[in-house]
Amino acid sequence: MRISGVEIPDNERAEIGLTRFYGIGPVNVIKLAKMCKIDLNTRIKDLTRDDISNLMKALESFTVEGDLKKEIRENIDRLKAIKCYRGIRHIVGLPVRGQRTKSNSRTRKGKKKTVGSLTKEAWAKMETQQKAASISTNK
Repeated sequence: MRISGVEIPDNERAEIGLTRFYGIGPVNVIKLAKMCKIDLNTRIKDLTRDDISNLMKALESFTVEGDLKKEIRENIDRLKAIKCYRGIRHIVGLPVRGQRTKSNSRTRKGKKKTVGSLTKEAWAKMETQQKAASISTNK
């Protein structure tokens, strides 16, 4: 079933299926079900047309999907624009909420980059490049 552009499998319970909406979690599903007077244990395929129309009307009171993503993006852009601490962490690509970065946060920082010591192969490559550069400048 497709509700407001979101595909929900027919055989899922309403409690699980409604969490497919971006911005609707378990707590908001309960609020949504109370507003629509829908039993959370009913399957999506068993919902009537009236239930679906009530659900769509109730979803309008929540900020979901594209509007929520746009709002979050604007908030992050505002933090970046005013150059606050959190904004700078977003710009640099480091954890924003106070996590340690010495040993963790590989997801935010990316692949490891060795700084300081080089491998034997890297040293050999640099030496050959330097020798070639010195020979070409001597000519």
